Amino acid sequence: MDDVERGELLSALLDELREAVEGRMILVEGRKDVESLRAVGIDGDFYCVQSGGGPVRAAEAAWKGGVATVILTDWDTRGDDLADRLRTNLSSLGVPYDDSFRERMARLCRPYCMDVESLHTVAARLISPLK
Repeated sequence: MDDVERGELLSALLDELREAVEGRMILVEGRKDVESLRAVGIDGDFYCVQSGGGPVRAAEAAWKGGVATVILTDWDTRGDDLADRLRTNLSSLGVPYDDSFRERMARLCRPYCMDVESLHTVAARLISPLK
């Protein structure tokens, strides 16, 4: 896949994500992830898992809030482990989650970055030339 196609797919994915996060809690690793997502136009109810007490507390917060979640952890080994623990904890409390955006984002961004905090830089590189 070339960068033009990758940019088009990433742009479409971000558009889809903007709609999907409405009314959901967005689970990220930290503050820099929130800043990067906001830089690409994703806004909503963010929960920083690392500073918020870990995956158990994140799942409890979603359960208490009665909201579904979107898991957007990094796609490195540590982010994979955290996503697995989030899935386990969310499932145990019956909290619906969507991790498909994380998986698709990883496929599109992996050649350039391994983390959410770099997403805005990759998007600027791949999407801006398209406009």
